[in-house]
Amino acid sequence: MNPTTDDTERRLIVATQSGLPLVPRPYHAIADELGISAEEVMQRLGDMLARGVIRRIGAVPNHYAIGYTANGMSVWDIADAHIHAVGERIGALPAVTHCYQRPRALPDWPYNLFAMVHGRSRDEVLREVETIAALIAREFPDACARHEILFSSRILKKTGLRIAA
Repeated sequence: MNPTTDDTERRLIVATQSGLPLVPRPYHAIADELGISAEEVMQRLGDMLARGVIRRIGAVPNHYAIGYTANGMSVWDIADAHIHAVGERIGALPAVTHCYQRPRALPDWPYNLFAMVHGRSRDEVLREVETIAALIAREFPDACARHEILFSSRILKKTGLRIAA
């Protein structure tokens, strides 16, 4: 744990790491579990967000359950001089759920920017990726050498770091 994280914050992380309780007043339920006030729960979570101890508090929809069953990881070979600007621009697009830089593995893997696109069909994902390609060509001429789309073939369980109680 972060040396500036006290025992109460550690217990708060453990209590919320699998999500907030699905009750009308989740912060109150957590407060009852930890023996502190709901106001302290909210204050501490806000403080941990500000310090970077936790990254976010938010809903994570199951995209399969709401009809987005086509998933394409678009991979891009972007000139290093443009990687941050292109990544910020692509990451801000509504069709992109996450966007990140990774090192190339030459000569076999030239791609250094990854952007996940979800759609209701493969055709929808293909159209979105072509829209992204056109945007890059228009706003960052000659920044992109090539791109591909890697479609998901199965669902894997995704979880973040879990610490023991």
